[in-house]
Amino acid sequence: MATEQLLVRAVQAGGDRQVAHETIRKHSLEASRAMKQGAKANDLLERLARDKAFGVKLKDLEGAIDPRRFVGRAPEQVDEFLRDIITPLFAGDTAKSERVEELRV
Repeated sequence: MATEQLLVRAVQAGGDRQVAHETIRKHSLEASRAMKQGAKANDLLERLARDKAFGVKLKDLEGAIDPRRFVGRAPEQVDEFLRDIITPLFAGDTAKSERVEELRV
């Protein structure tokens, strides 16, 4: 999903989608190789930002892959589960958590 967002940013900046795809592929392989050889961090976005063929600034790339964009309703679902199931169980109120036949933690 994040790759698609990177492609969108490159095309919005005036780039060709196929060129952008190949640029991401090339730099992904290089960044992966560097990580396997002991690099401290994944520098894919920095590599893309330095590549004039990609044409997107680092700040825009970072915004495109913000993890909060890809989690959907997960945070709300966790809050609901804690509120509706877990909190009543800890409070001893099994009537409020009837939907749970068995809960293993």
